[in-house]
Amino acid sequence: MSLKILVVDDEEIQREMLKGFLEKQGFQIITAANGTEALQLFSDLPLQLALLDHHMPDMTGVDVLARMKEINPQLRAIMITAFGAIETAVSVMKLGADDFMEKPVDLGILLEKIRKIDQELVVEEEAYQVNAVLDRENLPVRIVGSSIQILNLLSMVQRVAVSPWTVLIKGETGTGKELIGRLIHLLSGRSKGPFIEVNCAAIPESLFESELFGHEKGAFTGANHRKKGRFELADGGSLFLDEIGELPLNLQAKLLRALQEKRISRVGSEQDIPVDIRLIAATNRDLKQMVDYGTFREDLYYRLHVLEIEVPPLRQRKTDIPELVEYFLEKYSFRPVSFSSEAMAALLKYPFPGNIRELEHIVQRTVTLARSSVIGPEELPEEIRRVEFLGKSGGTLDESLVAMERHLIHGALEKNQWVQTRAAAELGISERVLRYKMMKLEIKKNSA
Repeated sequence: MSLKILVVDDEEIQREMLKGFLEKQGFQIITAANGTEALQLFSDLPLQLALLDHHMPDMTGVDVLARMKEINPQLRAIMITAFGAIETAVSVMKLGADDFMEKPVDLGILLEKIRKIDQELVVEEEAYQVNAVLDRENLPVRIVGSSIQILNLLSMVQRVAVSPWTVLIKGETGTGKELIGRLIHLLSGRSKGPFIEVNCAAIPESLFESELFGHEKGAFTGANHRKKGRFELADGGSLFLDEIGELPLNLQAKLLRALQEKRISRVGSEQDIPVDIRLIAATNRDLKQMVDYGTFREDLYYRLHVLEIEVPPLRQRKTDIPELVEYFLEKYSFRPVSFSSEAMAALLKYPFPGNIRELEHIVQRTVTLARSSVIGPEELPEEIRRVEFLGKSGGTLDESLVAMERHLIHGALEKNQWVQTRAAAELGISERVLRYKMMKLEIKKNSA
């Protein structure tokens, strides 16, 4: 469906020029000669984008935009201003306009801006469809966040889910790759079938083949009965192989054969069993680099790499942290608890090498040990307070090191109720060295 654009300009030549140009690009164009007409059309029609001239006889483009935003806050808008109207540009951006352009309008640049907005609207709509399905079907999966990174991720999931092809999910540890794999399954045509998970990093190499393909009774010592493997258990559904980069090299050929032929044989059996599965694989490793090093089969890599989804680390989607914190508070707090603005600021500065899993554990631990209903930065783990402190210290390297040393000593003393013997033991120094450093750095009980 093409983007519906409202062009508002009191100059007929300008209106018709923009209308003709944009219609040739495949967009649906509605025009208005003034603000009053524009507001009437906007009230009656499902318009997604407005191109607004700033100077019009009945009301300014700023006034029109403000009224439109009251009707539909989701409206996208580009304001067209006179040359050098910087104050106008600032005011329209504060109102929520996506961009502004000066006259005479460069049609090539305008087209780039409109196509960018059009793509963003497609992404938002696909993400909305995913969330609508989650709400409507009451599915046991929740994707928390509204950042552009999450919208792009959900948009990709929506498109990938409806296909039958193998999916490779890439991302750092703790980013939620298993959650994305489960979501792909739930949104696919296989949602009524099983979703079988295998953590390739958690299975001993000697048991791998049996876990994936099953075994017959007596196939090896301890095989006291016939056992179905994960491929058979996933028949008609999806098989999720987590950390597939850990799959032993000798089993990669057997996995490739099973994917190509859609048949497996149990350990100890020569009979082939047809299986109908969709493979969803996940890894935190660089499989292409492993191919170059000879630790991952190239043919298997290309078999897995049909569709790829990259799950962003938390440090690239920090605007989602407040929403995630609220979600984990609801999940783990036994009483009303909130984070102070200072504590939230400290969380936003921290890089979260462990990603969402690390944030979840931090919230879980902090709310359990919280002394009051409002959690301050002093109750956060040491690694977060250290980042917060260093962010404030600034200065040269020597100054930063001194500030860091002062912070660590003061923190150890506070933690041990200013008992110097215990603080020194925690810091790994003698009590004499601790007293010397306290004197040198002018650390006293009431110092900050």
